[in-house]
Amino acid sequence: MKTNSVVLFMGLLAQGTVHALDVAPPADQIASAILAAPKERRSEATVLGYNGRGEVVTLRKGSNNLICLADDPTDKAFSVACYHKDLEPFMARGRELAATYKGKERHEVRWKEVDEGKLKMPREARMLYVLSGKGYDAAKGEVTDSYLRWVVYSPYATPESTGLSTTPGVAPWLMYPGTAGAHIMISPPKK
Repeated sequence: MKTNSVVLFMGLLAQGTVHALDVAPPADQIASAILAAPKERRSEATVLGYNGRGEVVTLRKGSNNLICLADDPTDKAFSVACYHKDLEPFMARGRELAATYKGKERHEVRWKEVDEGKLKMPREARMLYVLSGKGYDAAKGEVTDSYLRWVVYSPYATPESTGLSTTPGVAPWLMYPGTAGAHIMISPPKK
């Protein structure tokens, strides 16, 4: 009987039916995700996180215009983000495409979809906050070796329209100029 159970389990595992991740409890996912947001915006933000199958789920419905995304349990690096709710279609599509495309190719698919009107993207500037570090210490309620950077999505912005450089550095600079995913990177020096 034990052999049959093992065979059944292995069969289900091979089919992808049984798949559990080591996922932080919802309260910890919420607490760590909102740390990327400005303090005065945290308590009212919507928080997306992960269930045991690695699916993105709503952990908390908010009342302001920020969405915070918890750390991806399948990624070794710790990173959480908060962004304006108008960016959610663009961000959700990026998460979908990550399974198939890597790097700039994933971005190019989204940009083309925006250009063709298939994917909604605001034309006005929208904010994204990204907090990374070595991990989240739930007992202390803090990210270890945290680093916060800011991104201002400005679709189709160019050096000519903004006056910004496209050279990465300490000063704000424009990444992916002229595309639907153009954004201003603001990365303070690391400690």
